Order: sequence, then structure tokens, then C-alpha cells
Amino acid sequence: MVSPRQSGVTLVEGISIYKWFIKGWPQVEAFQARPNDLLICTYPKSGTTWLSEILDMIYHDDDMEKFKWDAIFNWVPFLEMKAPDMPNGGSCGIKLLAEMPSLRLVKTHLPVQLLLVSFWDQDCKVGAAADQGAPRGDPQPCGHWPAVAYGSWYAHVKDWWEKRKEKLGAPCCPPPSPWGQLACLPGRLPPQNPQHEVQKIAQFLGKEVAEGKVAKIVHHISFQEMRKNPTANYEPLPSWVMDHSLSSFLWKGGQPRFTGDWKNHFTVAQNERFDKCYKEQMEGSDLCFCMEI
Repeated sequence: MVSPRQSGVTLVEGISIYKWFIKGWPQVEAFQARPNDLLICTYPKSGTTWLSEILDMIYHDDDMEKFKWDAIFNWVPFLEMKAPDMPNGGSCGIKLLAEMPSLRLVKTHLPVQLLLVSFWDQDCKVGAAADQGAPRGDPQPCGHWPAVAYGSWYAHVKDWWEKRKEKLGAPCCPPPSPWGQLACLPGRLPPQNPQHEVQKIAQFLGKEVAEGKVAKIVHHISFQEMRKNPTANYEPLPSWVMDHSLSSFLWKGGQPRFTGDWKNHFTVAQNERFDKCYKEQMEGSDLCFCMEI
């Protein structure tokens, strides 16, 4: 959310974290999870907002009108967020979470090694989203991650994937596979059968969702609908946090991102460099992504 140029980053156990967030780190480390907390863990710009709205609509069975008038960071607080001058108390995720009733949705970008022990102790459900578009969309060269908040996308998704296998105690299926307390969820819905993927997410949450509600969810979280919603697009944030005159939060100019969209942007040479980098970084992992349809 806050660019490294504005706030800078500092290392926590070898992972780059925004300096503003470090000011509240003691409170983050002292945070106590509740058994029915639902944790949403993603790498930045990997479908966090989109997945948060799906999970909230299913977990709380909320009226979708809520999403039009209340900023998303109020009902899905950002755990490690700490910044001044945020609207409606949104400057501190810990403070918002402390004041929320149970059945909390908690957002974090923390890698698995920094996740608080209390989430594991309370056996909370954890939805770890992995967006196959993220590595192609990141401007950093292969292996050059020290100044990037939250570090390497590759390490982030691979470590969460390994944690999921550890929790299951057996080799697991390709994502998304919503069984157990830790599921690898999609960072976007496939165009072929989005309703089926919403039902799989509901299964992970232990919820039954009627087909009519599923259809409404799929419509609501379409790129066209979300981009029209100021609260989903983080427009209530002050300009020093997110300058919408430079780019909107949901940035893809009028069209949804889709699997294979990289073909519209990468040259042949760029794609060859990416493929080489991806192969090097993902070597030894059984985590696979669909890069085109």
C-alpha cells in the first residue's frame, strides 16, 4: 500500500517490512488470535481485496450493500498496518481487531515464518492466496528482492505451500484445494467455471451457499463491479498512502486481468528471461500455476 520510496523498509528476520509498520511491531507480536478468526494471507497485489470480499460474503453471510459504504480496511483489518492519519481509525490494524467481535477476518501479507504463533495455537482457518500473475507483474529482476516489501514472491508462495503440506501431513493437490485448516486459495477466479471455485471456498469455510447467492458473489467480485466501488478501490485513503492520480488500486485499465494476459505486455525476449527466472526460483517445488488458458 505505502510505496518503499515514501516510507522505506527495514528487515525483520531477513524480511523487508515497511518502516511505518515496524513502529507497531511490539503490538503485532503480542496479538492474540481467537479460535474463529479467519486469516487471509497473500503476497501484495495477489488478489487480497478480491478474496477478502468473497470470504466475507460467505463467512458472515453479509448483505453486499455493506461493501459500497464501508471501507474494506474497517471490516477486514490489516494485521501489521501502522500508519498515521488514516481515516476511521484505520491507522492501526491491531486496534481495529481488538474492537471487533468474533468471527474476525484478518488480512496479512506476512510470510509464513513471521506469522504469529497464536494463529497456529488457536487452530485458526488460514486462506493463503497465490496469484499466478504476480511474478510476471513484478518489476524486480530475478533474485533482486532486498528492497521490496515482504521479499520474494517465489519464497512467499513456496513457503506457504510447504506449510500447507505439513499441516495436511501428506502430498496435496494442485491449488485451490480447500481441505484442512490451511487452504491455498485462488488469487482470481478462472473464467471457465467461477461458480465452482466459489463453492470450493465455501466448502473450506464449512458453509453451504445457495446457487443464487453464488451467482451474486461472482457478479459482485467481477473486475468491472469492484472497480466502480470506491471502498474496494481504497479511495478513502489519504493521497500520501495511495495516490490515485497516478494509478487506481484496481489498476488494469478497464479490463480484468486474466490468465495469459502477459502475452499482451511481454516481448519474446522478456518472456524468455522470465521463464528462465521462474524455472530457477521454483526448482524443487511441486507447486504449479496455470500461466495460460
